[in-house]
Amino acid sequence: MTSTSTSTSTSASINLEEHQYLSLITEITEHGNWQTTRNGKTKSVFGGMMKFSLENGQIPILTTKRTAWKTCLKELLWFIRGDTDNATLRDQNVHIWDANSSSDALKERGLNYAEGILGPIYGFQWRHFNGDYNSTTGRCSNVPSANKGVDQLGKIIEQLKDPASRTSRRLVMSAWNPAQLDDMALPPCHILCQFNVHDEDKLSCALYQRSCDVGLGVPFNIASYSFLTSLIAKHCGLVPHTFVYFLGNAHIYDDHIEQLSEQATRSPLKFPTLNIRTTKPTIEEYEVDDFEVSGYEHLNAIAMKMRK
Repeated sequence: MTSTSTSTSTSASINLEEHQYLSLITEITEHGNWQTTRNGKTKSVFGGMMKFSLENGQIPILTTKRTAWKTCLKELLWFIRGDTDNATLRDQNVHIWDANSSSDALKERGLNYAEGILGPIYGFQWRHFNGDYNSTTGRCSNVPSANKGVDQLGKIIEQLKDPASRTSRRLVMSAWNPAQLDDMALPPCHILCQFNVHDEDKLSCALYQRSCDVGLGVPFNIASYSFLTSLIAKHCGLVPHTFVYFLGNAHIYDDHIEQLSEQATRSPLKFPTLNIRTTKPTIEEYEVDDFEVSGYEHLNAIAMKMRK
């Protein structure tokens, strides 16, 4: 069932974890600093943290407005496969990268790519860090002599599957590669994550994000890395435990303030649960239909303009 009420919910369940997000909105609107940035005027704070439980199948998809979790999941699976061609997303009716991959946007960045090719962004760095990029295919070069880079995600999965190495403090994956930033249509916002195992099989993830669009980006980032942690746990025979989210510059665009201020008055509903139906041979083989989200109730959508 989906709630469409715009008023404060009278649900008996109190979702204290989502209140972290609503409190961030209030902190920014009441105490943030105005800045004129490359893509608009923002009010921002620097430094923040949220923590979300992933135990018992919980998946923190925000409920005080509708979050397009399938769109988020399709993008995540695109990252996992190392793809950087927006055509793959458009074929699935996902348009969140359209503005950044347009011909005009690429020209503004000084990139001579065909429309839709985004350069060595997130997925490329996850699977081929600093490798040779093929701007025709949007993937790593397949020339035999090409540098394939470092498969950070693959190495982390390999270590997590091994009881002797899964408690390592070096399970780190970076999307921030200074050597290739100028080749990217958009430098990464969520730049570094670390995985951690305790009590033998409980998997947690911490994310550091340098630039945090509180209205549109942050809800996706919370869901995306919670999906990622839950998926890796399933794939490696572990149990998802916690997602910890560290925010650098957390900002609200001037034309989002009214909408988010209204959202901050809403009472969250209970988070839904996630069941990943099967374990695939490789991490690249998972599809959206393998993810079952149950009990997602939310208040009505809030329209906000997306920036590139």
